[in-house]
Amino acid sequence: MHCATRSAKRRTVFDIRAKKEELLKLEVESQHEKFWEDREHAREVGAYISALKGEIKDWEDLMGDIGALAELDEMAGEEKDFSTDVAELERKFEKAQRAVLLSGAHDKAGAILSVIAGAGGQDAEDWARIMFRMYTRFAEQKGWTVTVLHLHKNEHDGIKNATFRVEGAFAYGLLRGEMGVHRLVRISPFSSKKLRHTSFAYLEVLPILPKTADIEIREDDIDISFARSSGPGGQNVNKRSTAVRIAHIPSGIQVHVDSERSQSANRDIALSILRAKLYTIKEESRRKEIAGLKGDVSTKIEWGSQIRSYVVHPYQMVKDHRTGAESSQVDSVLDGDLDLFIEHDLLR
Repeated sequence: MHCATRSAKRRTVFDIRAKKEELLKLEVESQHEKFWEDREHAREVGAYISALKGEIKDWEDLMGDIGALAELDEMAGEEKDFSTDVAELERKFEKAQRAVLLSGAHDKAGAILSVIAGAGGQDAEDWARIMFRMYTRFAEQKGWTVTVLHLHKNEHDGIKNATFRVEGAFAYGLLRGEMGVHRLVRISPFSSKKLRHTSFAYLEVLPILPKTADIEIREDDIDISFARSSGPGGQNVNKRSTAVRIAHIPSGIQVHVDSERSQSANRDIALSILRAKLYTIKEESRRKEIAGLKGDVSTKIEWGSQIRSYVVHPYQMVKDHRTGAESSQVDSVLDGDLDLFIEHDLLR
């Protein structure tokens, strides 16, 4: 039997035990009489309990399959070739291993995604629209909840920028590697001469931080303004000034939220996004300091900065420039089939 499969069985026993201990602690917490007083925390714990149960079952099923195959291998000796069965177990092991790799501080939490059109004009805004759909479709296929927080469209239904919340177990852990510039090559639907056009859009991925996260925002450091929520082309859709824009003066970060009907609700959401942005900057600075890197992280949404390219013409190909992962099923990828690229990113 393949030695990697044998070692997988030995290594995983203790992982399952630790996961079961963690699950037990969370289930005890969920039975406390005051558990639902903080509904946001209760939802997070509930989602994590569900994810842990699924992870434990996957590992136990895998270990059972490995044990059964090992017994058959010993009984059959050289008479039967189990290479196909071992290959299938290796595939299952790699899939289960992904959950182990999602061990970052906030990997099990939800995520806040922002899609921003870059260089390419109207084509780029249409590409941002396609990306917005691609990631919302991916979230829906995972059974996650999507809530649009801000959506700024142009007059052709393209998206200048959009922010949405994705709630579900390990949403941030799976999506964090998608952050960066995405490039589209296609025949422009806006070109009368049917010319090939290259468009760029940026995806920002932030964790939904718990209220206990150590990120302080001083009142003196922020400027809050209110405006009417608006639709495509600036058309007012709300007569009351409920949209909230928060500017963080020290960093220059701005956050705009207009999804809720009250100023206070939009303000709370905007502050949570600002906290997540500041947390991400803090963590990036820490990583750079540890690695001894210098210079600012590039945020230019243009040629040469892309993490992934989606080519529709003259051939069909999606390629991730960091991992080398490729797929010729462009339509499927744009419909939210991103597992291949996410798996390669987790394993790199």
